[in-house]
Amino acid sequence: MSQVEKKAGLLRRTSSSKKPLKEKVVLMYDEIFAKENPAKNNPRFWDELFLMKVNLEYLESKLESVDGEEVQRIQDNINSLFHHCVQALGEEHQIKVVNALQTLCALFRGVHQKNKSASGFDIINMLMGFDKAEQRMKDLMERLDSLLCGDGSESLKSLCLKLLLCLVTVTDNISQNTILEYVMINSIFEAILQILSDVSSRGQHGYDAVVLLALLVNYRKYESVNPYIVKLSIVDDEPTLDVSILQYKDKEEENQGGFFSTLTSMVGSMFIADADEKLSVQTNEAILLALYEAVHLNRNFITVLAQSHPEIDIAVTPTTPTPTTPTTPLGTTPPSLDMMNNPELPLDPNLQTSNLLITFLKYASIVMQDTKDEHRLNSARLCLIILTCIAEDQYADAFLHDDNMNFRVNLHRMPMRHRKKAVDKNIPSRPLVCAVLDLMVEFIVTHMMKDFPMDLYLRCVQIIHKLLCYQKKCRIRLHYTWRELWSALINLLKFLLSNETTLLAKHNIFHLALLVVNLFNMFITYGDTFLPTSNSYDELYYEIVRMHQVFDNLYCMVLRVSTNTGQWKEAASKVTHALVNVRAIINHFNPKIESYAAVNHISQLSEEQVRSISLNVRKNVSLNTLSQDVLLKEFSTIS
Repeated sequence: MSQVEKKAGLLRRTSSSKKPLKEKVVLMYDEIFAKENPAKNNPRFWDELFLMKVNLEYLESKLESVDGEEVQRIQDNINSLFHHCVQALGEEHQIKVVNALQTLCALFRGVHQKNKSASGFDIINMLMGFDKAEQRMKDLMERLDSLLCGDGSESLKSLCLKLLLCLVTVTDNISQNTILEYVMINSIFEAILQILSDVSSRGQHGYDAVVLLALLVNYRKYESVNPYIVKLSIVDDEPTLDVSILQYKDKEEENQGGFFSTLTSMVGSMFIADADEKLSVQTNEAILLALYEAVHLNRNFITVLAQSHPEIDIAVTPTTPTPTTPTTPLGTTPPSLDMMNNPELPLDPNLQTSNLLITFLKYASIVMQDTKDEHRLNSARLCLIILTCIAEDQYADAFLHDDNMNFRVNLHRMPMRHRKKAVDKNIPSRPLVCAVLDLMVEFIVTHMMKDFPMDLYLRCVQIIHKLLCYQKKCRIRLHYTWRELWSALINLLKFLLSNETTLLAKHNIFHLALLVVNLFNMFITYGDTFLPTSNSYDELYYEIVRMHQVFDNLYCMVLRVSTNTGQWKEAASKVTHALVNVRAIINHFNPKIESYAAVNHISQLSEEQVRSISLNVRKNVSLNTLSQDVLLKEFSTIS
């Protein structure tokens, strides 16, 4: 049968002298699109219709083809079709229910495609009649709720979720979908929750349920009270929160065979290739959006992110989850870190443990390698937004920085010409904040390109700032290779200087430069509260003095821009002001170093010699530092 015959619903070719034969369901659709009531001459018309296999293509094309006058003429029949579809959902005969669900999908899609420019009220009127819409949608949502929560077949539940997803996504902007007002009034949140709470149904419908919930949460979230936001924010049932959030599949295998890193059955699975070459990974913005909403709206989800389980090569049976509802009033004391650990974990110290946050960090390290593709760029942006939410949460920060909770996180590094491929795979076990910082450093180093992802760099630097603020506040002396971070930040400033003209045509590079310089100010001014040793200060001063040319060039550039009238005058002057600390260090140490080299007839000092000079000078140094109030004011603009 040709494509044309399929669309027309023809049964077979016929001679030119005879009319082509059509499927019976197509003939019945034609009756609906006629002016007369199709049940007038056939009282069993609607019963018979839902026993026929739906021809979605024909029905949608019919709906899209009607013009304005025809819409008015057949509106009663379309309203009647919608009404009988909803009634058929209550039938015991499953064929009728399936056909009714598919017909509703065609109705929602067809009417919206035809009336893209029409108001939401006009679409509601065409589908079900505005005066009866409230009752029709109430009946529809109640029947869908019953089907999702009932003992029916899994395929039927899947079709219900597909219908709801169809309804939610018929408009490009979800907040312009007026029909969803009825979905807000007649909430199905509990039905979605029930699906996610049950291990079996979660495995089969978890993806659709999570995406549906993520979309519903975003309906007019800033314009009115969204009941799905309210209900999601107070869920404290861990199995429900611990949904199949990360189901990512790596499309390439490891050079030496690859391996399958199994997560708990609640979390889902992810293929992680440990290859040295750039990886290709399936991106899914919908699931990332769901993860963002869970992290952003529900503080209890932090315990799910931290829920530990053994990282082994076979699926593990989920153990009974520990309660996550804090016994103290909300916002006073964080949930005990003991809650974040599975009490059933084996005590073998050689057995590596994992959690959802580690899986997310590994996934982010792959996705963020290549941001040239729009989907990957969006995924990378969502990953950084999620990490921002995590870095802003004090309970998450407590877990990230807990020295008693160490993990090995194998982040994927982009292959680059100027650095050797990683050979040593014995990754040290460290607090998870080290992996987050590693991920930020990796992004900074690997994305300095002509098509500069400015918004991603801003988010990246802000995440680092938030983590440092927590360390300063709690006086946590993290044993981390800070030198790698300082080097990455200085190279970023060098890149901005080298590409000033090109970048200024598109971006405000002074804002990013200000954030980077203020990170150095934070290390200089408050480093004594969170740097691990005094040697760390020596390394900081050494890096600043060693790369003083970058800071000198930056100062010359911002001074030039700030003293001329132009678009960036004010932004550049802020950077000039922020460079006071760094320039004071350079101006104080450089003469001492040059003098030492001249006296001892040394053309080039070693790092040890420079650090020795710095140590002696620093004991009596009095830098012209910014006041803490000014520095804090600068940092407040970053948040």
